[in-house]
Amino acid sequence: MTKVLLQLKKVNKYYGNAHILKDISLDINDGEFITLLGPSGCGKTTILRCIAGLENIDSGEILLNGVSIKDLAPNKRNVNTVFQNYALFPHLNVYDNVAYGPRVQKSLDEKELRKRVAEVLELVQMSGYEKRMTHQLSGGQRQRVAIARALINEPDILLLDEPLGALDLKLRKYMQTELKHLQKQTKTTFVYVTHDQEEALNMSDRIVVINKGEIQQLGDPREIYNNPRNLFVADFIGDRNITRVEILEKNNNHFKLKLGSNIIDIKCFAAAAEDCEAGETAILAVHMDKVRIYCTETPNSLLGEVISIHYAGSQVRTEVKIDAEIVTVIEYQNSNCDYNVGDKVYLSWEESAAVLLPLEDDTEGSNV
Repeated sequence: MTKVLLQLKKVNKYYGNAHILKDISLDINDGEFITLLGPSGCGKTTILRCIAGLENIDSGEILLNGVSIKDLAPNKRNVNTVFQNYALFPHLNVYDNVAYGPRVQKSLDEKELRKRVAEVLELVQMSGYEKRMTHQLSGGQRQRVAIARALINEPDILLLDEPLGALDLKLRKYMQTELKHLQKQTKTTFVYVTHDQEEALNMSDRIVVINKGEIQQLGDPREIYNNPRNLFVADFIGDRNITRVEILEKNNNHFKLKLGSNIIDIKCFAAAAEDCEAGETAILAVHMDKVRIYCTETPNSLLGEVISIHYAGSQVRTEVKIDAEIVTVIEYQNSNCDYNVGDKVYLSWEESAAVLLPLEDDTEGSNV
């Protein structure tokens, strides 16, 4: 049975007149890896800091194991934070950095402390580095030490504020796997902050998509990726073509749409499509890598003209103009036909690739 470990109930936060967090309500389960995902300035780090006690909330409630912690000092909450810059002590070696928390809290005698330091360093694959100074470590090694320093305190929750942001691409991808493995091994609840959708999709049990201080959608990676609730999520998660269409007919989950001079039929089982009605303008969002290019007409396809072709290793990125719309297609050297710039082609896609969304008043930041 799933146990709720942390609850945020209608949390609000202001900086002066700026309303940073707007009625944030969220249940975080014991032992899960949950990611707060959104663009810079959306409020995700502020949520993390409020949980940690580094920021006070203006209204609402924060409960840990059913007990309010909103008025507790950071050191009175059984929560630890790993920051992007790791915040290691430069004058202490690896052993003393990791041992710092228990020594300050006087929670372990030296014999038990040596045992625990050895255990957490082994856990993060840093055994043998005890006497190294932090400036002698790589970025990935410093991150591991920061995590070990947090885990030695056996927190109920480990908060991670973009901890991979300073690493190069190859190391960042490797550490994604390592962090996920570590979380499952320790069974510690991880609350992870990032603006990188790939990180969130690769690592998380659940993702909280945030924009302008509000939760836009909460779900597992598959749900977030395939069934966006609104235009912001559709545009922010995954590479999609975002185009306006006219709904000519609606029959349950079947829609007849007009895109430029083309008329096509689609099926859409996403919940957001329920609010789309015949006669309205709506948003058609289609994954770029699920669109296919054909040289001859196929059933239920769109006619367009190739305007650019870009090669990037195994990936081919092609732009096709359909009346006034530009549709991008991502293929992996397995095109159904040979085409050149200026050629007429037909576009089609697999059924699950398309999502229909209501047209929103606020389309700021989208490609619409």
